[in-house]
Amino acid sequence: MFRRLGQVTVLLALAFVELPAIFLTALMLLLSFALGMVFLFPMGTTLIRRLAQQNRRLLRRWTGIEIEQPYLPKPPPPVPQADGMYRSDRTLYKTPRVPAWNDRWKWLLTDPATWRDALWLLLDPAVKLTLMPLLFAVPERGLRVYTAWSDLLLGATANSRLAGQVSHLRRTRNLATDSQAAEMRRIERDLHDGTQARLVAIGMTIGAVEQLVDTDPAAAKALLAKARDASSETLTELRRVIRGIHPPVLAERGLADAVRALAMDSPLQVSVEAELEHRPEAPVEAAAYFAVSELLSNAARHGDARTATVDLSSNGRDLRITVTDDGLGGADPAKGSGLAGIERRLAAFDGVLALHSPPGGPTAVTMELPRVLPENGLDNLTTLPRWKAATVILLWATAWCPTFPQGLVAAIFKIFGIEEKTWFVALYLPEIWQWPAICGMIILGVIMHVLAIRIPATHNRERWMIHATPTRPWCP
Repeated sequence: MFRRLGQVTVLLALAFVELPAIFLTALMLLLSFALGMVFLFPMGTTLIRRLAQQNRRLLRRWTGIEIEQPYLPKPPPPVPQADGMYRSDRTLYKTPRVPAWNDRWKWLLTDPATWRDALWLLLDPAVKLTLMPLLFAVPERGLRVYTAWSDLLLGATANSRLAGQVSHLRRTRNLATDSQAAEMRRIERDLHDGTQARLVAIGMTIGAVEQLVDTDPAAAKALLAKARDASSETLTELRRVIRGIHPPVLAERGLADAVRALAMDSPLQVSVEAELEHRPEAPVEAAAYFAVSELLSNAARHGDARTATVDLSSNGRDLRITVTDDGLGGADPAKGSGLAGIERRLAAFDGVLALHSPPGGPTAVTMELPRVLPENGLDNLTTLPRWKAATVILLWATAWCPTFPQGLVAAIFKIFGIEEKTWFVALYLPEIWQWPAICGMIILGVIMHVLAIRIPATHNRERWMIHATPTRPWCP
């Protein structure tokens, strides 16, 4: 109780900070738009956002309710043109400083959350004053009511969530494109430096055989044998390149068996534990396979490891992969260990990577790809829960009674003056209550029919929303 009263006291005390902030930001906005001192607008907006963020942080700590930030994604940094100049509207600049400032100013000005924050700051002291009796009388309930008010103006909207998802998808697409381009360059380099060079050497050897076949058959036979060995080596190398593109075992037997085959070819002593009832889609399998391959390669080349463990498991529809080795540790994505490339692969599927690699080891890498596995028991999920199904059956079984006999039919009897009352409840009431009762019966029946239709429809829509909404990535 005393803790809650302390929180309420702090909350009300912040109103004395908000009052001068209101005056200061109002002055900044007035000078920005009336006198053209536009450099003050970002400063005032930043002040308001910091106060709003502090309010969200305190309410999350006190009530456990998360008020999601509603701000639109920040504009990307300016990109130079082919001539090295930076464009902002119709003006060119030599440095990105002015275009970046213009983009930030427009972003703050056009973001609806900026003005919602300003409205919150203007009204918040009055709201706190109004809620003061409730806050001190029932602190728990008062904080909940105040949190609801804060969420009304400071919480995320459908548009801000959609804009955030679009921005996330754009970043994911760019990462996937960069990863694909890097993969194509690697394949091109392998073919150019390895397979192509060997084929050229084989061609030159065969040319030498053509010159020696008549004058020195023994030398020609030796060169042919050499060409045969070179062709065998080229075929082996070409198969290795193909496996680097998409291993046949991965397509034929799935992720678990492909990782087991990878473990057998690894110089480390690798144990694989796999508990996957269903296979993910092929692109997901490929991303997971090459991520494990890169981690085992890093452990052998850079970590001086001798043993490693790969664990493949599922948590609902989430795929989790943990690779642990007994190497030297100290892995750092910034040092070019291949972890950045793995993150790019996983980002295409909203996947994330968590690294624990203290100096001296061991190194543990956990990768999680959300909602990539097929559902278990899909037919059971498409059906309603028992209580919902029973409610729908009950509604369909009884909705006809108030709609038709007690409603529409009773109305017909009333309109035509039929004196037979039979079992129509409304006709037994006093005259003044008969029509309200008839209309109430019809409305009740319509509501029951609507509920009988809406409950299954809402259930299916909720399932679709759960499956269609991308999961927020978590950070290592």
